[in-house]
Amino acid sequence: MITDFIHWLTNFLMHLGFRQYYSEVISEGIALFLLLGVGILLLYLSRFIIKKTVYRVILKSESKYDDQVINNKVLMRLCLLIPAVLVMKYNHIVLPDFPNVQHFVFNCSIVYVIVVITMVLFSVLNTGNDIYNMHQTAKMKPMTGLVQTLKIILIAFCVLLIISFLMGKRVSTVIIGLGTMSAVLLLIFQNTILGFVGSIQLTVNDMLRIGDWIKMGEADGTVTEINLTTVKVQNFDNTITTIPTASMVTNQFTNWRGMTESDGRRIMRSITIDSRSIQFCTPEMLERYKQIERVRPYLEQKEKDIAEYNKANQIDTSNIVNGRQQTNLGVFRAYISAYLKSNPNLNQNMTHMVRQLQPTEFGVPLQVYVFSKEKDWTRYEEIQSDLFDHIIAAAPLFDLKIYQRL
Repeated sequence: MITDFIHWLTNFLMHLGFRQYYSEVISEGIALFLLLGVGILLLYLSRFIIKKTVYRVILKSESKYDDQVINNKVLMRLCLLIPAVLVMKYNHIVLPDFPNVQHFVFNCSIVYVIVVITMVLFSVLNTGNDIYNMHQTAKMKPMTGLVQTLKIILIAFCVLLIISFLMGKRVSTVIIGLGTMSAVLLLIFQNTILGFVGSIQLTVNDMLRIGDWIKMGEADGTVTEINLTTVKVQNFDNTITTIPTASMVTNQFTNWRGMTESDGRRIMRSITIDSRSIQFCTPEMLERYKQIERVRPYLEQKEKDIAEYNKANQIDTSNIVNGRQQTNLGVFRAYISAYLKSNPNLNQNMTHMVRQLQPTEFGVPLQVYVFSKEKDWTRYEEIQSDLFDHIIAAAPLFDLKIYQRL
């Protein structure tokens, strides 16, 4: 049918006065464009049918996995093969008198098919990666870097196939010929290779996951993406910081994942007590402190222990320095400890400590070291602030002053 159309058109053009050569060129050129037109028409028709049938079935299904086939256009890209396959099959028929042009069109079709197949494989890789990212495992073992590496390998293989086909050589021969360019290629893809190695180390050693809160240089926020060459971090001011993947292995960074997966988030903060307000407790002071319920059991037990110790060692207590005595700072520490133990927002099964630090020219630092049950930043800061609001306000009740430079 195609041959009959070409003969008819050639004869018609010759009848109009065209020379035979030009008549054949025009008729076979028109036939080739008509063939391409039919191929493009079939392309859009197949896409239309897929959208009206396959896509509707996919969209109605409860599974979200098959939706990724639509999002990544796997079937749409497969349809791109139709025009090329049609041209390759009928190329020798529509161009019987021009073997050189026929060979050129065939080669172009082969190159087109290789590129389209590579694009389809890209879509398949993206689909697999998107499906994998729908699972929680993807946060612990992200595969984006591996997928990007496979894409680079596909591109390289695609280029090698095209070169070997056009040159009429085997792929192995082309690879050997390109061996002399290896140093140049290594230089060009140096960052990519380093990033690939870095992403493998990060994944295998479980050093970084999507969703981790990290701090590295100016970056201080949540990891949103780990790919072949970069790690994207969304900072707490919603800015985005991009970190080279290789530098995550060679440089130091802080990952707060251990805190988020633990049973509590550490509170470690101190207040500085004016050393001039620290003193031994008089009986009047102790009686006043006993009115504070949280510290009363401690005071009663401590007074009993001290009295027994001083009596057993026949200590003259007429001078307050002799023997064992209580200080208002010691009582205050006991009060803070009791207050922390009664706080429902703290994890009492983790380290719980109120201690003095090395005295400085500003006074005596009193440090609270506990763990909050809440790990969310906002709630954590509220709990920490409430604790120290109370501690700072309670200090004067124990005749202590918080140091403050005037």
